Amino acid sequence: MKIALFGYGRMGKAIEKIAIERGHEIVLKIDVNDKVYNLKKADVAIDFSSPTAAYNNLKTCIDQNVPVICGTTGWLDKYDHIVEYCKEKKGALIYASNFSVGVNLFFNLTEYLAKIMQNIEGYDVGMKEIHHIHKLDAPSGTAITLAEQVLKSKKQWSIDVQSADNLFIEVEREGEVPGTHAVTYQSEVDQIEIKHTAHNRQGFAKGAVIASEWICGKTGVFSMQDVLNG
Repeated sequence: MKIALFGYGRMGKAIEKIAIERGHEIVLKIDVNDKVYNLKKADVAIDFSSPTAAYNNLKTCIDQNVPVICGTTGWLDKYDHIVEYCKEKKGALIYASNFSVGVNLFFNLTEYLAKIMQNIEGYDVGMKEIHHIHKLDAPSGTAITLAEQVLKSKKQWSIDVQSADNLFIEVEREGEVPGTHAVTYQSEVDQIEIKHTAHNRQGFAKGAVIASEWICGKTGVFSMQDVLNG
């Protein structure tokens, strides 16, 4: 499989390493300043660029009929539009706030626990996410996905206001932390916490490559859950 990379930072380099290990070839490394490139040489594109570049990158891939995997967060105000555009052009897209297999299992666990806790009185739910100091968006896209699953019992999430009506997300940026997410249910008598801690970026990169392998030959808009379900 021939892969084009949008973004060649830490994640891009991690994806390149795993893709080569799995027998694939990186045929393009596209930086934010690159204006001329030929996507036709690629079987699939993977975007881990920046919030300001992602939308145009995805449109370019769809226009050139190249399936695209996107793990860039911070641009989701345009997500519905890109979904409609992809369907209209019969393109292929997988967006995920996190491609790690472990995190996606954590999503399933969080959703299941939220359904249980919805009918239990006396517990208040909160979240915390920790990432490296280079991360541009806050909260993380993964935290927002988790929040959407937990919001069965709250009106909205917030990183600023802590109240009975809000799901409060505590955000920390420190060192080179790849990503830690915790969901906590607190009562007067006990605490229930589920937590995912990434040790490095390899899980994210491997998941993105697996998604790339899965999407080839398909059309439509998919999720990482579709990939994991086969």
